[in-house]
Order: sequence, then C-alpha cells, then structure tokens
Amino acid sequence: MSSLQNSLAIVGGLILVCVVLYNLWTARQNAPRQAAPEPSAGIDPVLDAADLNRQSIQDSAYLDDEIDILPLPEKKPPLDALIDVIAAIELDVQVSGDAALAALPATRRVGTKPFAVEGLNDNTGEWETPVAGRRYHAFQAGVQLANRVGPLNEIEFSEYVIKAQSFADSIGGAPEFPDMLEEVARARELDQFASEHDAQLSFTVCATSAAWSPGYIHQHAARWGFVAGVIPGRMVLAAAVQGLPPILSLSFDTQAAMAEDPALSAIREFTLSLDVPQVAREEQAFARLREAARILGKEMDGVITDGSGHALTEANLNAIAVDLELLYDALDSRELSAGSPQARRLFS
Repeated sequence: MSSLQNSLAIVGGLILVCVVLYNLWTARQNAPRQAAPEPSAGIDPVLDAADLNRQSIQDSAYLDDEIDILPLPEKKPPLDALIDVIAAIELDVQVSGDAALAALPATRRVGTKPFAVEGLNDNTGEWETPVAGRRYHAFQAGVQLANRVGPLNEIEFSEYVIKAQSFADSIGGAPEFPDMLEEVARARELDQFASEHDAQLSFTVCATSAAWSPGYIHQHAARWGFVAGVIPGRMVLAAAVQGLPPILSLSFDTQAAMAEDPALSAIREFTLSLDVPQVAREEQAFARLREAARILGKEMDGVITDGSGHALTEANLNAIAVDLELLYDALDSRELSAGSPQARRLFS
C-alpha cells in the first residue's frame, strides 16, 4: 500500500474509534440516573421490578406498624347540618342496632352524594352510626349537599327521600323531610362557594440533563420523608394522624415504575401535589411543598415548572403563598377550615 493509502486507513480508523467513543459517551450521558448505594439506609443502588414491588410492600407494612401508634383523628358524627340535608326520624318505641343495620339500604350513596343514617345513643346522648347490641329511640338520615362532582339536584333529593323513607318504614319510624327546593338551593350556594375556594396545587420537577430511574426518584424522595404508596409511581408524605389524607404526594409515570426492568426506565419529570382543603393550615403544607420541590430540583438537576413547562420563579411562589392565606381565611370564615372533617367531605 502507498503511504497515502496507509494514512487514509489510519485516519479512517481514528474516526471510527471517535464515533464509537462518542456514542458510548452519549449513551452514558442519556442513561437514567440510578440510586446510589446506601447500605446503612438499606437502599439498593439499582431497583428492578421485583425490588420495587417488595419495597412498596415493605413500606406499606412499615406504615401499618406506624399507624398502630399514630394518634386517631377526633371522632365526629358523619352528618353535619352545615353540609348535609338531615331528616329526623321519630320512633314510638326503641329500636335495636341490629334491626337498624338490617334496614339500611344496600348502598350508602344517593347519585354521586354520600348517604348516612345515625342513631341517638341513649347512654351518651350523641349521634352515631348504628351499632349492633345497642338500642336507639331516635334516628336521622342525611345526604351531602355538595362535593367536587357538583351540588345535590332534585333527582338526587328524591332518591334520598325514597331511601330514608324505606329505612324509616322498616323500623316503624316517621321521617320529617326539609323542603326540597330550599335544600337544593342551599346545595347550589354551597357548591358555588366550594368551587370558588377549591385549590389543588401541583409543581412539576423536570430533568435538565440526564433522566432519572424510578429507584433514583425513590431514594431522593425518601430522604424528604416520602414513602411508597399503594399505586406504583406514587409516593406520599403521610399525615401525623391516622386516617387523615397525606400532606403531599409525589407521582411519576406508572408504566415506568411497573416496567420489567425499572432501572432502564428513563423518567424526565415527576409531580409534587397538594390538595389544599384536605390538609390543615397548621401543617404548613405549601411551605413544605415549595421546599421539597426546591431541594429535590437542586439535588436531582431539575427545574420547577407549573406543569405546562413554564419555570416558576420565587415571585410566582410568593404570590401563590399570599393567595393561599386568603383562601384559608375564607374557609375559616365559613366554618369549613382546611383539614376539618367537613372540608374533607365537601372537597372530595
């Protein structure tokens, strides 16, 4: 071969090597980031599908153990005149809890609204869901005026009357129903207020460079107190009181979390969410949401956006915080404080 041919062959070989090295570098750069080894925390550097499932089960079991020692929320009767239509049911004789339970309708809903029956406990003088073995001299049946589906309408009110009347007939009681038009109007007014004072906030953290694996997201979120939820791709920051909704939730692509090999799943965004009326003001949930997004975004090379791809500035976040304080004040003034049993029912 001539010297020219040798030179061309060498140059060609070098170009080929450069192309291979570049492709390897690009693949490495684009590969989803994996969780780092943390032996003391018991977190594996790479979680496959089985590992993620086991992790969710272990986290759920951990939550079950923790729930046993968490304080219980304050017990309140399910019916409240503030957000329910209530019909008193008079009785001539006492009725057993067993008879009342047998007379309850098969479903506890009227259209899209919860339906409930309560008996007046002769010993405590408080309303309660009927209990076997107890005796009651009065009952009341109610249906919720509104929820996030909308207000109680005339058809639902009529169905409520039929269900309550059937229950009353079964126990020998006489119900006294409020005026339908007045209650439907009250439902519309309550729904209007709820629609104007509802807030479900979410921030999306988007990767600015390499994508993330599910294990990588799990590891970083766990440091902030999030634990795996029942649904793959969802984590929650649990409330300190048993049975209350989570303070915050974190979610990412469910299919990526359920992939045969999640370590190869490339996730470029996850969402942090806060259901404002469901969480008490004292929890400082927005401040925690804001800080979680800031820290996770910084640690994971991500940027905080509004979900439409627009980056959120400190000024944007400060404005949201001010608006939320006004919303909390409005809910308080209506006796529907965020996190209260009434607010959790109304905004559901």
